[in-house]
Amino acid sequence: MSEWLLKVRVTPRASRNEVESWDGDTLRVRVTAPPTEGQANEACRELLAKALDIPKSKVVLVQGARSREKVFRIEQGEPGLIDRLAKR
Repeated sequence: MSEWLLKVRVTPRASRNEVESWDGDTLRVRVTAPPTEGQANEACRELLAKALDIPKSKVVLVQGARSREKVFRIEQGEPGLIDRLAKR
């Protein structure tokens, strides 16, 4: 098992939660939660865990708690994990 970093650009207060697309090496996601009291961060964490089909505990915010540009550490590396996001 290995871990890797995932760059994410979050759009809070969107109409729905979704993994939108790749923009270079940054994944664009949209969440309905507002960017207050960490609500958008938690919604993004939950969305990534669901999209990758891994437990939320394996998705850790390491940078960008107060920014739209975030870096998450994915603590469960298995072959083909990134392909789950690439197909979106």
